[in-house]
Amino acid sequence: MPTATQKVVVVGQGYVGLPVAMRAVEVGSHVVGIDLDATRIAKLAAAESYVDDISNEVLRSALESQRYLPTTSYLDTAHFDVAVITVPTPLRESLPDLSFIESSAASLAPRITPGATVVLESTTYPGTTEELLVPILEQGSGLHAGEDFFVGYSPERIDPGNKKWGFVQTPKVVSGVNPVSLGHVQAFYDSLVERTVPVSTPKEAELTKLLENTFRHVNIALVNELAIFAHQLGVNVWEAIDAASTKPFGYMRFTPGPGVGGHCLPVDPSYLSWQVRRRLGQSFRFVELANDINDHMPDYVAQQLMAILNRTGRALNGSTVYIAGLAYKKNTGDIREAPSLRLIELLLDYGATLMATDAHVEATRWPAGVEKVDLTAQTLHRADVGVLLTDHDDLPLSVLGKSKIPVLDTKNAISGANVYKL
Repeated sequence: MPTATQKVVVVGQGYVGLPVAMRAVEVGSHVVGIDLDATRIAKLAAAESYVDDISNEVLRSALESQRYLPTTSYLDTAHFDVAVITVPTPLRESLPDLSFIESSAASLAPRITPGATVVLESTTYPGTTEELLVPILEQGSGLHAGEDFFVGYSPERIDPGNKKWGFVQTPKVVSGVNPVSLGHVQAFYDSLVERTVPVSTPKEAELTKLLENTFRHVNIALVNELAIFAHQLGVNVWEAIDAASTKPFGYMRFTPGPGVGGHCLPVDPSYLSWQVRRRLGQSFRFVELANDINDHMPDYVAQQLMAILNRTGRALNGSTVYIAGLAYKKNTGDIREAPSLRLIELLLDYGATLMATDAHVEATRWPAGVEKVDLTAQTLHRADVGVLLTDHDDLPLSVLGKSKIPVLDTKNAISGANVYKL
């Protein structure tokens, strides 16, 4: 079984992989953090964290321990005991793109030695671990999974910015391609987190992740569509949600917004829908309907901005729009699949000039065509309309509330004479 002094490879040093790497260093492992983004590796080597949940101090401590090596080279992974794959699995033209998993597996395979364990954490459809990952590992290593080395799947449950439920505190679902593999996978995560939850096979673990995010995706779509209709009916949907949230049973609070972002909600349910259509020849109607509603929320926000400007006698074409917050989630810099990106695309197409504030977003990931500014009264004087997309704690939202320009609040976070609600 794995020990704390083992050599651990974590492929992918982003919002999922970096917390895993730091925790493994903390419990005594020697960790190699692989990422093909040379800019990110350079920052990690300089103790500059780009993941909000990992401070520069934690990163510096890991480097000073000489048990953390950030690198772009798989040559540094030789003789590993455990490898954790946390690479992205995006959608390309609505189809799952598993190329990052395939390339990671192909690079690790020749370096697998008897007794090693490989765990996939990347979100994917049921069957990926056993049908895609294992054959690549076996072919490249010449060894047999479940006998010579061990393979499992453990879905990531990282919630960026969550101060209560971090990596250590969140129960970790674990699985293996056979019982002995499960034992090795569970032993590894038992050394990292407070509680592990074993399931029968990787398929159940893969489905667990998709179930969790499909649940959220569908419910967010419900309140998003409800918000649109409530606005048209002249009903305060936010007040209704607050009232419904007082019910102590049979209700879970979800709130509307400008759309969904990150890897989980815009992508994960589509993996399940794709697999159902591919294997069963049927449509997953709830997921497809939720996709349609959530994907078009940025369009609705753009329409609301048009309507607000029309009230002041202005067109969106030629107007300056100020955007507060670009990341998909509060107090994080994650801009993957963020609804702000689609809204920016729409507003630029309509001929608007754009300014935005978000101190959390990396400079290398700042969207083109958007001027980076601070949220001040002077900044707002240059704008014709504003929109709050992400209510980061470090944003002085009272400045928006006091502004003389109209502001669309998609988070129900500000009040003022010129504030309009989603």
